Amino acid sequence: MRKLLNTLYILNEDYYLACERENILIKQDGKVLKRLPIHILEGIVCFNYMGVSPGLIKLANNHGITITFLTPNGQMCGRFTGITSGNVMLRRNQYRKADIEAERINISSRILIAKINNSRKILMRLKRDYKQSIDIIKVNESIDYLKKQILIIPENKSLELLRGIEGDCARRYFQLFDEMIRSQKEDFKFVVRSKRPPLNRVNALLSYCYSILSYETQVALESVGLDSYVGFFHSDRPGRASLALDIIEELRGYVVDRFVINLINLNKIKKEDFEVKENGAVLLSKKGKEKVISEWQIRKQKEIMHPFIKEKIPLGLLPYVQSQLLSRYIRGDIDSYPPFIL
Repeated sequence: MRKLLNTLYILNEDYYLACERENILIKQDGKVLKRLPIHILEGIVCFNYMGVSPGLIKLANNHGITITFLTPNGQMCGRFTGITSGNVMLRRNQYRKADIEAERINISSRILIAKINNSRKILMRLKRDYKQSIDIIKVNESIDYLKKQILIIPENKSLELLRGIEGDCARRYFQLFDEMIRSQKEDFKFVVRSKRPPLNRVNALLSYCYSILSYETQVALESVGLDSYVGFFHSDRPGRASLALDIIEELRGYVVDRFVINLINLNKIKKEDFEVKENGAVLLSKKGKEKVISEWQIRKQKEIMHPFIKEKIPLGLLPYVQSQLLSRYIRGDIDSYPPFIL
């Protein structure tokens, strides 16, 4: 099993990264603030515009470390991956399957079943834990609706129909998201999912954490030799890591949604950790980002029993396991892709 290492997140917009022998240097105004040995890291994520030195890019390449650049608000700018890893035959098989409509529908259906099932399990947990204080009729209706959609997915032979099912189920699920927030209700009121820009604190948390999960999934896919830009459920689009978006669909509920709910309900994030822009966008402040990433790193160490490989793994390795399983299916080592199902 692959070892789970650390990811270095740079949040301060004034930091610049360089290197000295086998160490990463974090600098501000030319002054070295911290040194980190390169061998303890698996990735570097910069939420700033200052960048990194050519020497560090070379060092990262030598150690197989990806450097990702995002805006301070979490939008992807670019990524350095170094020499392409993996077998070229794997990627050629991936491209072939992505060009076959039946293959796209097959893989997309399995991913979608997993996503809806995991969303349904979260609602069932809500019903079990808070049945005396929620709209139980509405919750039961949504649980039943999601189950019916899971059952009809194998009958659908069109990607557009599958996308329609996904959209309907997401709306039903998010209609109950506010019921899951049991603490700080006034400060973290959730009405509807809004993305660009997020218009309340809950949406700001969801968008930020989805960005982190998307980055980690993209790195995982590339590490096993797959092309993260060629997907099955999400269509090709310049600059969009469609395959990473495919995989995170099955991981969103368990990895991000439950994480965000716990941050709020356990009072680990406060309204003071956000800022409101002139256009109404609600974003995490620097302090808020630090809190989220600190808790994210802790959660990645939590061990879970993977339902398919039947092994305990750190949660942070989940994108790597799913990427490996997908690559095994594309190579023909297993009969079908096993998505992550709670």
